[in-house]
Amino acid sequence: MALKVLYSLADHEGGTLDHVLGDFWKNFQFRNDVLGEAVVDEVSPQQPEVRHFAEQLVCGVAENLERIDREISSYSTNWALDRMARVDLALLRLAAFELIYCPDVPHNVVINEAIEIGKRFGTEETPSFINGVLDHLSQQHRTTTS
Repeated sequence: MALKVLYSLADHEGGTLDHVLGDFWKNFQFRNDVLGEAVVDEVSPQQPEVRHFAEQLVCGVAENLERIDREISSYSTNWALDRMARVDLALLRLAAFELIYCPDVPHNVVINEAIEIGKRFGTEETPSFINGVLDHLSQQHRTTTS
């Protein structure tokens, strides 16, 4: 769900993060499954802890976006951020935030989750692209024992 919010931020130029989050939660209902599939046939509020965690990730990315983008740029030497697919960029930002600012989440978990989400929402090339950038970023920010 955090990926979906980050992806949608590109469409809300000038809107505050609180406004974007409010619109997102108001207009969309999601199942409490791994991929947060949209609910179209039932009305069930999002579990508060799921929503809270997604918002923590989104706010963390937003608060540290400049550094995160610098880091991604330094490891994606053949791709400028503005040329990346939106879903790839949103996914890289989310995973980079976790690698840099969430040391309690093992780096292999962050990378594997990003690859799996990339398989679901990205192109055929997304998983290997995401893996390459995040592997380099992880080597810079995490020890091999993480």
